[in-house]
Amino acid sequence: MPKARVLVIDDEPDIRDLLSLTLRRMELDPETAADLGEARDRLLGESFDLCLTDMKLPDGDGLDLVEWMQTHAPGIPVAVITAHGNVEAAVRALKLGAFDFVSKPLKVGDLRKMVQTALRLKRSGSRPAGGDDSPLVGQSEAMARVRRMIAKVARSQAPVYIFGESGTGKELVARLIHESGPRASGPFVPVNCGAIPTELMESEFFGHRKGSFTGAVDDKEGLIRSAEGGTLFLDEVGDLPLHMQVKLLRVIQERAVRPVGDTKEVPVDVRFLSASHKDLATLVAQGDFREDLYYRINVIDLRVPPLRERGEDTLLLAHHILERLCGTMGIPLPEISPEARKRLLQHDYPGNVRELENMLERALTLADTGRIQAEDIEIRGGPTKKADTSGTGAPSEGPLESQLQDMERDAIVQALEQTRYNKTAAAKLLGISFRQLRYRIKKLGLD
Repeated sequence: MPKARVLVIDDEPDIRDLLSLTLRRMELDPETAADLGEARDRLLGESFDLCLTDMKLPDGDGLDLVEWMQTHAPGIPVAVITAHGNVEAAVRALKLGAFDFVSKPLKVGDLRKMVQTALRLKRSGSRPAGGDDSPLVGQSEAMARVRRMIAKVARSQAPVYIFGESGTGKELVARLIHESGPRASGPFVPVNCGAIPTELMESEFFGHRKGSFTGAVDDKEGLIRSAEGGTLFLDEVGDLPLHMQVKLLRVIQERAVRPVGDTKEVPVDVRFLSASHKDLATLVAQGDFREDLYYRINVIDLRVPPLRERGEDTLLLAHHILERLCGTMGIPLPEISPEARKRLLQHDYPGNVRELENMLERALTLADTGRIQAEDIEIRGGPTKKADTSGTGAPSEGPLESQLQDMERDAIVQALEQTRYNKTAAAKLLGISFRQLRYRIKKLGLD
């Protein structure tokens, strides 16, 4: 099997030689370029499995190359080499599509893990996030956007913040990101941050050494280390107390944990995904969530739409849920009458998919003719809407404020992408002040 080819871009000969030597020891075939122009020529004319670029180059910077590669060499993972502590540059690179980043001074162990993960991605490719056997059910445009986003972020190692109402399926989306990327063979460890008692959090997350406190009769690796080589999903991350937020921020930035009772840090190779039904930007403004952690976990955000915005996906989900329930109960799949279908489409589902499943389980129990009738569908209060039969996924009578926020969010995202996440330029493009843009970004949870 031929060796994987890696293109190293740096204007300093000593750095190029050092990286080339390290990569050869990893049984790889390194090639080098001294500037942006040479790198582009080589990427267009040759085949590579990975690209490593320094941030500062004589004729541009690493961000220019990352952005250019998304169009001209999208199949090649690219990682940037940043100065130690330059988190802002790393975050901008990840937003533009970089696979990952490594900080100077380079640590061979970190470089080796990053390269191995990138090559797994290149060789295996990303699994599609949708399909006949996908648990992500729906044909609306809203769900098509989610699938496209999953496919995009699965190729990166950037932290992703998944937001949406309770019951929309945020953990399912997180699991699909994990299963669609190069860490699919590693563990997926979901953690409900609100379910762990405050006094046990450090031990649960970071592990502990035997004898470090009363009851510590054995060593414990902790949840973060149990996700080694895979993904840690922090559900309801907004419920973390402030003292844990500080410690989590350090773990994400330094990629190392220190177990309770130990004096040494242990390196970890974990991707962090997080989710919340709360508005983290509001929590930041209230002082209940650290702003630096917010920006660190929210490198890329992904909105999971509520069921009321998904049109006739409701009926597809109903069929999927009934198939699963009937399989578990060992009974034939019932038919849903036209009146019952209309009733399902009219409800607004404040509890989203979880509420739909509850309704169908009850209806299945009540139906005694092999057919679910409208009277079997119990709607326990809550608003209703007119059925959207267009299949577009847009609610025919959705809340005006929600629709306006979606329009504002799309306009801001488009402006940020056009200006490569330069907020000053984006504010000018939108015709608002920098302070107004920053406020709106926080309010909409975009940063």
